Amino acid sequence: MPDMIPAARPIIGDEERAAVDAVLRSGVIAQGPEVAAFEQEFAAQLVDGRTCVAVNSGTSGQHLGLLAAGVGPGDEVIVPSFTFAATANSVALTGATPVFVDIEPDTFCMAPDAVSAAVTKRTVGMMPVHLYGHPADMTGLLAVAERHGIKVFEDAAQAHGAMWGDRPVGTFGTFAMFSLYPTKNMTSGEGGMVSCATAEVARMMRLLRNQGMERRYENEVVGFNARMTDVHAAIGRAQLRKLPGWTRQRQDNAAFFDANLEGVQVPSVREGATHVYHQYTVRVPEDRDGFAKALAEEHGVGTGVYYPIPNHRLPSFGLTIDLPETEKAATEVLSLPVHPSLSRSDLERIVAAVNTVAGAGA
Repeated sequence: MPDMIPAARPIIGDEERAAVDAVLRSGVIAQGPEVAAFEQEFAAQLVDGRTCVAVNSGTSGQHLGLLAAGVGPGDEVIVPSFTFAATANSVALTGATPVFVDIEPDTFCMAPDAVSAAVTKRTVGMMPVHLYGHPADMTGLLAVAERHGIKVFEDAAQAHGAMWGDRPVGTFGTFAMFSLYPTKNMTSGEGGMVSCATAEVARMMRLLRNQGMERRYENEVVGFNARMTDVHAAIGRAQLRKLPGWTRQRQDNAAFFDANLEGVQVPSVREGATHVYHQYTVRVPEDRDGFAKALAEEHGVGTGVYYPIPNHRLPSFGLTIDLPETEKAATEVLSLPVHPSLSRSDLERIVAAVNTVAGAGA
């Protein structure tokens, strides 16, 4: 059998290595000029110039963003259950309560009607996730937010460069978090970037990431150490320059799958939405896990299941609630390799493998 095609593959090239080496030679390794430049470049390229604040992880960005927006004990924030646990964890870490709601089956993103039905007098905001790189229905969600007088906090961890209509994700909420973990569409090695709607939120983010101080030893609030290093920012700056090309390649790979896959339900894209395909996620209605095993063992095609256990049922939350679309998706979704390092022969192998396994199960 040929070598395994991995579900994800970080791409680190000579530019990233040279950038890191330059930082190490400079002697300025902690948060410094590279971080400041990365924030400015990310803002200009991806979020229409909104002020950005770099932190040491996406989860830190969500947590500190919520704190900067004033979320705390006694509050409720509505979140999807079908996502990575960090979304709900970040709410819980503020002392607020995550309220789990269902998704729309075509996009896997939080359903506006479900959000509206979950609002209580304690609700202060919602946190839609632009899952797999497809933007959430921001038209519907913003209408719900306006109707109920609540805030929007965006989880854009998987959606660098995605668009809803003519606006990029990360420009709709009080803040938006982008993850820079190694398997994301771009990476800084580890890290997160938070776009901020107001100067007040941005300033509080900077305080919270740096022990509560903007000026040394003048601690204004109780803060954290959530700084990004210049080493990580240097990697991120090099990756940011490559992101447009990588995004086009992901979209081209997805288009090839759309045109050639059989026997599985391929991802849909809402009219006016720009999908950046952090994951190419199909539905396998019958024996998804057996399907994935056959792809790996018989054809050397790696896959991922994101996510097999809805957040509300995780031991950390342990809730029994009725979220039928979430439960259905958790048993059916399977993400195929779509990363930009795939060759044409890789794409053809993946198509042949999926069609063969789907045909065998017909």
